[in-house]
Amino acid sequence: MDITYESQVTLKQLIIQKDINHYIVEDVLNSEFYEMPEVCISAIELINRKEPLDDVEKELIARYPDENIDILIFISQLIDLNLISELDGEKILSSSMQEKHSGFSWIPQTLSQFFFNPISSKLYFLLLTTSTVLILFNPNLFPRYSDLFAFDLMFQNVLALLLISFFLVILHEFGHVLAVRSEGLPAKIEVGHRLFFVVLETDMSQVWKLPAEKRNKLFLAGMYFDVVVLFIALFAQLFVTENSLTMGVSKLVVLNTFIRLIYQAAVFMKTDLYYVIENTTGCYNLMENGRNFLSKWLPFLRVPETETFDGEEKFVRRYAGFYLSGILLTLIITAYYYIPQIIFAVNEIMMPGFYEPITSIRFWDSVVFLLQLVLVSGLLLYSWTKKYRLSS
Repeated sequence: MDITYESQVTLKQLIIQKDINHYIVEDVLNSEFYEMPEVCISAIELINRKEPLDDVEKELIARYPDENIDILIFISQLIDLNLISELDGEKILSSSMQEKHSGFSWIPQTLSQFFFNPISSKLYFLLLTTSTVLILFNPNLFPRYSDLFAFDLMFQNVLALLLISFFLVILHEFGHVLAVRSEGLPAKIEVGHRLFFVVLETDMSQVWKLPAEKRNKLFLAGMYFDVVVLFIALFAQLFVTENSLTMGVSKLVVLNTFIRLIYQAAVFMKTDLYYVIENTTGCYNLMENGRNFLSKWLPFLRVPETETFDGEEKFVRRYAGFYLSGILLTLIITAYYYIPQIIFAVNEIMMPGFYEPITSIRFWDSVVFLLQLVLVSGLLLYSWTKKYRLSS
């Protein structure tokens, strides 16, 4: 398709809002969002006014003498982004169409605002502070690895851990959902992964409709709910006997929640705090830009090119170093801790159990353990293949 200065260009319906450093452009039809600098926004405004493209280029050169302006290349880029509906009277079909969803729209916005409002955020911080004080003044409340084993049989511990983890993860994600709904936006929960860890994640792509100062609340919402769970579980331990079932379950809840809160600090993966850092600095695609920076020495880290705007290089370099250190640390911990732990459990718990009679509790203990491994591996494989399908 030839693009000349005489070409007539019609853009799709776009919504433009100022962000921290640049602008966010929303394709209303596809619900896609793009970050663009001011010069691109000026070009879009002039094109929408049906100015001849050569006049648009001259005006942009006059306004932005330090920029390298080529309006024909910009039009070509807009076509690649599916932001042009007609060129010289010929309709341009989008190469992709994002499926619109109305996830959890049945949740009233007023109900969601009960959990997420200017007062609630202060309350969540107060609960976190109180939980910290409880642990400092009562070290017995600090979670320990042995808290995983609340029961005598492994299958009981596995089932308890699976059920509690699933419930708490759903609660975490539901925090994100309620926060998104408090702004009147849709959300949906999907299966994903961070490196080789299977996770549930809330699709919050619509948060780009909001100004930057409102987004952090949505990113932190899951951790807010984690803080509430942590406080309740710690407080419960003050009023139950040491050997009771309630004590064992509450200790398991504290350990599970504590680990997931610590995990959020691993911003070399796309955790909730990673998105808070992106949103606060205004440097988006930090991971992708960081990987591409490192790909000069490690080519296998390269991902599809993303643009690094002026002033972002220092953040990208710092994040790249943290990303590489975090990945190496995770691989080392996995190789020397998690994998030997799994091998030990398979050799010492699962395999001996299969030699027991089918009526033996140890046999079914092994079956449950095997099912857990298969379930986690299956979810991880599904997440990897889904990511591959979307990128291909």
